[in-house]
Amino acid sequence: MNLSIEPVAPAHFEGLWRALDTVAREKRFLAFTEAPPWESSRAFYEYIIANDQCQVVAVADGQVVGWCDVLPGMGQTRAHVGTLGIGLIPSARHQGIGARLMRAAIDGAWARGLTRIELSVRADNTNARALYERLGFELEGIRRRSVRVDGDYHDSLAMALLRDDA
Repeated sequence: MNLSIEPVAPAHFEGLWRALDTVAREKRFLAFTEAPPWESSRAFYEYIIANDQCQVVAVADGQVVGWCDVLPGMGQTRAHVGTLGIGLIPSARHQGIGARLMRAAIDGAWARGLTRIELSVRADNTNARALYERLGFELEGIRRRSVRVDGDYHDSLAMALLRDDA
């Protein structure tokens, strides 16, 4: 497999949207159960590029197979904080691609002046939790029954990574 980690670019938009939809429809990892409409997704990707925000994609043999972004907080008091989002299509999991995506996104977030990165993960997503912990994220709290899918409630965990020199 020929794999590269690249900053998101217009050539990635359609593949990124498809990958997002694939992961969302699994109903296990994201806050939504299908990708937003194409037009709003495209506008969001364009906004990320226009505002020099951090989003990287994993491209395997010409196909977008995953993404990771660290998007800045809203308002002056949270301008130093980014929220991390990540997803991989099923065939791209358990190959180290998620770690590569996260390292690139974390480096990009620090380069843009962020000093704290937050994420939320379902408590039962043990593979993701282990990855986040390996990369230095620490558990900060439990959000009980914060996720509801098909009538079933799940807890989520709040985790964060602080820049060492901040």
